[in-house]
Amino acid sequence: MNIEGIISVSYIIATILFILALGGLSNQETARRGNWYGIIGMAIALVATILGVVTHNYVPLFVALLIGGTIGLFAARRVQMTQMPELVAILHSLVGLAAVAVGFANFMDPDRLTHYLGVELTIHDIETYLGILIGAVTFSGSVIAFGKLSGRMSGSPLTLPGRHFLNLALLIAAIWFAYQFVVQSAAGGGMQPLIIMTVIALVFGIHMVMAIGGADMPVVVSMLNSYSGWAASATGFMLGNDLLIVTGALVGSSGAILSYIMCRAMNRKFLSVIAGGFGTGGGAAAAASGEDQGEVQPIDAEETAALLGNAKEVMIIPGYGMAVAQAQHIVYEITKTLRAKGVNVRFGIHPVAGRMPGHMNVLLAEAKVPYDIVFEMDEVNDDFPKVDVSVVIGANDIVNPSALTDPDGPIGGMPVLECWKGEVSIVLKRSMATGYAGVQNPLFFLDNTRMLFGDAGDTLDKVFKAL
Repeated sequence: MNIEGIISVSYIIATILFILALGGLSNQETARRGNWYGIIGMAIALVATILGVVTHNYVPLFVALLIGGTIGLFAARRVQMTQMPELVAILHSLVGLAAVAVGFANFMDPDRLTHYLGVELTIHDIETYLGILIGAVTFSGSVIAFGKLSGRMSGSPLTLPGRHFLNLALLIAAIWFAYQFVVQSAAGGGMQPLIIMTVIALVFGIHMVMAIGGADMPVVVSMLNSYSGWAASATGFMLGNDLLIVTGALVGSSGAILSYIMCRAMNRKFLSVIAGGFGTGGGAAAAASGEDQGEVQPIDAEETAALLGNAKEVMIIPGYGMAVAQAQHIVYEITKTLRAKGVNVRFGIHPVAGRMPGHMNVLLAEAKVPYDIVFEMDEVNDDFPKVDVSVVIGANDIVNPSALTDPDGPIGGMPVLECWKGEVSIVLKRSMATGYAGVQNPLFFLDNTRMLFGDAGDTLDKVFKAL
């Protein structure tokens, strides 16, 4: 078998492993195995490319691999699980930046005009243009998403007057410069329209994500994941690399499907997410709603422990507040204690809990919470009338009854965890601040709701000691 055959076989094996990795990541119990499939597939792809495709410049290649690998290892050791959303966002930006860099390098190849002639050159130029366009949008959009997720920027949407017309104008400009680029490239030019388009794409990415509110950030993360995949796929066409095409298509399509799932979970349309404007940065005091919703009923750690100890069915609903307080470990200690007492403890996970898809599942897995007691919203929502105590940890919009009672409200029609149907709901919050959607939660004022104020980590530690 010649070297090209070995490369083809290696790429096919890597592709199969990447597909198995995606399949494994679809379930908590197989996620670890899925990660290993992805690691092995990427290792095979790298080795096959370095030994079979690369023919020179090995020194800068290995220096780049060493630098990138070192940064990756450092980030993996330093980044906390609570910082995973912003880490994912910044990694997406690097994929976009790589697509832009490769696109420009490919265009500036002095042998380009001799390798491609006529229609082949036109097709290659369109591939290059699209790769840079998608990459630039992914890069700038991901940087803004990183800023919002990490708290360096406000989560409130920036809605400029006539923003839709601005987006349309940018799109038309990108199409016009694509025509100019193809025409000028055939004559040996094309750099100027390519640079102008790159600037337009960067502005479009910034404007698009700036206009999206904090409540839609889980959708934005999965959307940018999809964009990064399509950018990689376009780069694969540009370089004639089959594995990069397939891998990018896998990431792009899976990210698009995940975005659809997130939108359905929030009763939102994808175009309305892109249009932006939903949600605030969260953390602000709730605005007056025009009617007195009543008084909240506070509870202390000892009373909480008594309720939990006497319960038969307990449902724990984690939200971003659990991530901020890094309370997942003490939550599991409480869970083990209650289960030892014969209490049936389960976790109810809303699809958009936290700031990225699967955020709560990752935190619970880190704390070694058994997979068989972690359930999706659809699996447990009908069970709440049988639940004695629901413990809501730092969640707000995903347990808001107004999503069902106020169809015209900001979160109207959004499926939520209906914990108020249980006997008692205990809500852990630092204050009476609103969630990302910026609306007050009537759950807090119900007769069967108790508010346990304070940092979730500290209050749950007191509950654990009382237990």
